[in-house]
Amino acid sequence: MTSRPVALVTGASAGIGREFVNQLAQRGHDLVLVARDRGRLEEVAAELKRTYAAESEILVADLTDRQALQAVADRLGDGDRPVDVLVNNAGFALRRSFLRGDLADEEAAFDVFVRAVLVLSHAAGRAMRDRRRGTIINVSSVAGFLASGSYSAAKAWVTSFTEGLAMELDGSGVTATALCAGFTNTEFQERAGLSKPGPGFMWLDPADLVAGCLSDVAKGRVVSVPGLQYKAIVGLLSVAPRPLVRRAAKVARRRR
Repeated sequence: MTSRPVALVTGASAGIGREFVNQLAQRGHDLVLVARDRGRLEEVAAELKRTYAAESEILVADLTDRQALQAVADRLGDGDRPVDVLVNNAGFALRRSFLRGDLADEEAAFDVFVRAVLVLSHAAGRAMRDRRRGTIINVSSVAGFLASGSYSAAKAWVTSFTEGLAMELDGSGVTATALCAGFTNTEFQERAGLSKPGPGFMWLDPADLVAGCLSDVAKGRVVSVPGLQYKAIVGLLSVAPRPLVRRAAKVARRRR
């Protein structure tokens, strides 16, 4: 790796993570790419080198594995090879509702959406605070403002956790931002075998989503909600009585 700033992105081989990788490389960062598929990571690294002259380090890790997760945390805490930006993006879809799904799938989702964010934010936050500079971006979801199963609950935790982390880091030179993404046009839905719900105008372009998030980070915003439609939705959900929010989620489930 060179003396250029370094960003570590989990779930870097596809979707929103891949877009973060591209835009950070375009902005002059070298990358630490984290995902489960070495072949796909090598393809991403080659493209980053060819397009942006960015150097990449590959870390193959299944974040449901505590030992693999610790290896990523150790990389974040390596004082000799500092990481300037952490993007906690890794995730996957849950195809079934909580009681209809397998508990093993729910536990794996918890490990990726919650435990990995906790562990990696702790490692990065300490190392960055000691250097008095750095950025942590935790990819959350507009779903976190709803009442819609364990995915919604996990994302609510990510947003709340990031807000608390930002408060703890205030004045340290390190920032923390929760990206509350809405429906985004990536291969995520296709790979998960899911249909695309909702009207077309509700679907965001990943390039716009990531650019909006990075703009909010530069402005010091703790919660980033790209897209005017989602800003309006989150604004309404934030003030709506919780019984009304639960009722809306119940109606949405019936329509699936």
